[in-house]
Amino acid sequence: MAYKITNKCISCDLCLNVCPTNAIKVIDGKRWIDPNLCTNCVGSIYSVPQCTAGCPTCDGCVKEYTNYWDSWFDTYKKCVAKLTNKEDNYWQKWFSCYSQKYAEQLAKRNPELA
Repeated sequence: MAYKITNKCISCDLCLNVCPTNAIKVIDGKRWIDPNLCTNCVGSIYSVPQCTAGCPTCDGCVKEYTNYWDSWFDTYKKCVAKLTNKEDNYWQKWFSCYSQKYAEQLAKRNPELA
């Protein structure tokens, strides 16, 4: 599965310099990734594809899915990772804030409970 350059590309050309297989081409001012040369940086010293790692837009280079379910499961995994990330757990922060505000409101109404 190769990567593709989306319409969110800002033509900064950072990806041209970091691609280890030189799969990124510029034709008529448009950037595209040659799927015959793209290896997803597998077998190189990099642990992630360099076109996505170096992209300042974060959506300029994305996986090009040939299978609907591959796309669906990748999206699902990203959503679960965001919800379960211990460093930036949205729900834990929300609950802490909500419970603190609730306790403050309760203390104002019933001072003997505080």
